[in-house]
Amino acid sequence: MTATTSRVNPNVSAATARAAAKAANENQPVTFGKALNTALADALVADDSVVIFGEDVGTLGGVFRITDGLTARFGSERCFDTPLAESGIVGMAVGMAINGMRPVIEMQFDAFAYPAFEQIASHVAKMRNRTQGKLNLPMVIRIPYAGGVGGVEHHCDSSEAYYAHTPGLKVFTPSCVEDAYLMLREAIDSDDPVVFFEPKKLYWSKEQVDLGQLAEQYESKKSATTEGQARIARPGSDATLITYGPNVSTAMEAAKLAAEEGISLEVVDIRSIVPFDDETVCASVRKTGRAIVVAEAQGFASVASEIVARVQERCFHSLAAPVLRVTGFDIPYPAPTLEKFHLPSAERILDAVDQLQWEA
Repeated sequence: MTATTSRVNPNVSAATARAAAKAANENQPVTFGKALNTALADALVADDSVVIFGEDVGTLGGVFRITDGLTARFGSERCFDTPLAESGIVGMAVGMAINGMRPVIEMQFDAFAYPAFEQIASHVAKMRNRTQGKLNLPMVIRIPYAGGVGGVEHHCDSSEAYYAHTPGLKVFTPSCVEDAYLMLREAIDSDDPVVFFEPKKLYWSKEQVDLGQLAEQYESKKSATTEGQARIARPGSDATLITYGPNVSTAMEAAKLAAEEGISLEVVDIRSIVPFDDETVCASVRKTGRAIVVAEAQGFASVASEIVARVQERCFHSLAAPVLRVTGFDIPYPAPTLEKFHLPSAERILDAVDQLQWEA
């Protein structure tokens, strides 16, 4: 298999597939999972060097069906199953990327990626630096992550801090259907390795999005870039909720409840953890004067900790109160019946809002 061998089914053009999808789904809500599936399919059509592989991603279509139908459409050379060996999956992807391919690999569950971490930290993240820029590693490591689905340990970790702490990796996590499509397309087109975190609980969420139109905008370069760009998910004036991935919807719920009490909360969706958008985050905090960081991962030595530090350093003279955090607790992931106590909730966020020294 080489980077120049054509593997696209000649009978299925991108335009034909989009027209059929549009006719079938017009005015129908689109799921987060469908947006990811479409992004993968469109990437396979657009670039012959893209290949997808991992555990059960072929015939089964992935545990969460994100790769459903791709093997049937593009063939087993473009989307295929691997042995249950995460280190081997990443190692093979490294070799492919060095030799001109653009592998997109799936780790199946967040904690399943840990056996591959040595490959990721020692080789994926360092190859460009090690070769003084002579070798890029254009590869995507897809990791379904976080809780909210009633899973057990090794199936619900929020492990983003490990990768964000590793220089040489980009780290993305979408929170809405549109971003699921756009961010995955950007990740696949990037010449640097991207760890792409997909919030499992959002796979079945739905929004009104025209994926065909979104694809046309992306491929004509009319869509705004998401890499290194946070977004204002909800404007507000009294305090800023800074969050990402699975907790954006929770922050939005908290902001809606706060509005009923006369408190205006702005919600900032980080989207791109690495590279990080200091400008958007800090502009929001300087405007509101108060901030809370919401994240599902444990609070100690976390991405949330880094965001707090960055905001404190850059916005100190604009702050009316210390920056607070609402995170998961510093414990191994709890049993399914207890996860509701571990995960950030709208109630916990509103309790933190009450602590923002409104009387000062």
